[in-house]
Amino acid sequence: EGQLVESGGGSARVGESLTLTCTASGFPDVLFEMAWFVQQPRGGCAWVANANSNGYIYYSAAAKGRFTISRSSDQKTINIELNSLKVEDTGRYFCAAEVAGSYFGRCVVDSGYWGQGIQVTVSS
Repeated sequence: EGQLVESGGGSARVGESLTLTCTASGFPDVLFEMAWFVQQPRGGCAWVANANSNGYIYYSAAAKGRFTISRSSDQKTINIELNSLKVEDTGRYFCAAEVAGSYFGRCVVDSGYWGQGIQVTVSS
């Protein structure tokens, strides 16, 4: 059974950076899309960014210009650099993956595979 494991995260101050890593294992095929979502303190789930196996990368408006996503050459690891962090970036970040489809930026928790999440806390 395939699984996604997140690492990194933690606490940072406004303006600092953190890097999150998600590693996929146990999948028989290359995952088409690997994505990051954030569960925000108020309960909402928001798409952050995604990278597909064709090399296309997409960012949410909140992430564009501050966050950088990259995928390893073996397509099993996805990193996201969270730069110029803001207090509103606080949340639990989840790695998600679709084998053949796309989330199209929608937080569909019962679709594809999801990691356990990792906390990012940004303080002023």
